[in-house]
Amino acid sequence: MIANARMYSVTPQVGALWRRLLAAVLAKTDPSVEIIDHAPPAPIGELWRRPDKAAVFMCGLPQSLAEPRPALVAAPVPSPAAYGGRACYWTDLVVRADSGFETLEQTFGERLALTTPESQSGYAAPLHALMAHGGRTPLYREVVAPAVTPMGALRAVIEKRAEVAPLDSYAHALLQIHAPELTGQVRIVKSTEPTAIPALVASAASPRIADAFVAANHDAATRALMEPLLLARFVQPEPSGYDALRRRFETMSAFWRSHPLAETLHPSFAL
Repeated sequence: MIANARMYSVTPQVGALWRRLLAAVLAKTDPSVEIIDHAPPAPIGELWRRPDKAAVFMCGLPQSLAEPRPALVAAPVPSPAAYGGRACYWTDLVVRADSGFETLEQTFGERLALTTPESQSGYAAPLHALMAHGGRTPLYREVVAPAVTPMGALRAVIEKRAEVAPLDSYAHALLQIHAPELTGQVRIVKSTEPTAIPALVASAASPRIADAFVAANHDAATRALMEPLLLARFVQPEPSGYDALRRRFETMSAFWRSHPLAETLHPSFAL
């Protein structure tokens, strides 16, 4: 069985922190679980399709769409006050800090970067938010090639390959702590409404592993590993929150099949 935190290993240093935390938690319940690397450019979908998952971070959208659906193990509760002690997140739409854009609407007619069609925060959430502005004419000049990861989306804006891009808010918070030299080059013009945060999932339910993550913040040593990852605690995920992502995705997809998003749309994002 395997464990992996690629989704939130936003830098190599943060990836090392996650490996230490996963090892500490799993040592208390099932030390035979192997903590593996599955770094880009390896497709993250390959990781999510593995039949031996014990504790693997998975985006809520593909989890909700998968058949069979991986079992929800534990959901992180980020520690920043903006999360209100909830296992939620949202999408921060960012532009270059030195740009003239003050609102999302001012970016219309420019270039939009998205991560991958498998992503809630980097694809479904921003397109759901943009439905309010959709009409007969394209919103953007171009949707560029997939940025793949939050870091990729961030760099697409910094390197002027796109004027606006979505960042998973929890990934953004981690980058603000661990890569401030990058996040200082962008600013938020809109944040989407909160939804269920990506959870650790398993190929089959494992109550012992789930309980170990939920109890992690009660141990001083483990809690110390959680602090630089901006984690308050883990909780048992509410399945209804992930069911809602599937319904939102279906609504969003139907809308953009009949409304033009961009004059030029990268084939990866064709609906």
